[in-house]
Amino acid sequence: MREDLAAMADAAADENVHAALRQIGTLHDARHVIFDNDTRFMFASVFDGSWDTYIDDFAKTVVGARFDKVFSHSEGFPGVTDPGAKDWFLANQEPAGVFVSAYPDLTVQQIYKDHRVEEAFEAVLDTAEFRAALDNPANADLLATPAFQKLLEEAAA
Repeated sequence: MREDLAAMADAAADENVHAALRQIGTLHDARHVIFDNDTRFMFASVFDGSWDTYIDDFAKTVVGARFDKVFSHSEGFPGVTDPGAKDWFLANQEPAGVFVSAYPDLTVQQIYKDHRVEEAFEAVLDTAEFRAALDNPANADLLATPAFQKLLEEAAA
């Protein structure tokens, strides 16, 4: 299992995996942990939407094959595309005692969009045209608004 997890970690940089995760579009993060002298394994993930859809989505991508490889070391795992896979996961799960999120109201899709908007805004800030607009007296009223000042403060942070 350690070898398979190491291969999975190496594959995380694979563009096919990134494309699959973007296609799924709901996974915030995932962890695989081996503990208790290599006798126990934990998989924990944070995702948007329903659990059924989450599992179905993984089964449809290259990520499903990676799930199968790692979970094949777990007793009784039928394979992620098997109709009994969801029952197996449910029978082997443990609820979290505490879960805390730094951004509980943001979906993965919103985070992707925020990142794209931030990149676009940063590109605008770096243009000579933007600098000229800041210096143009015709824009003084816009520049003085609290919203624009907040935008500039956030961009400078």
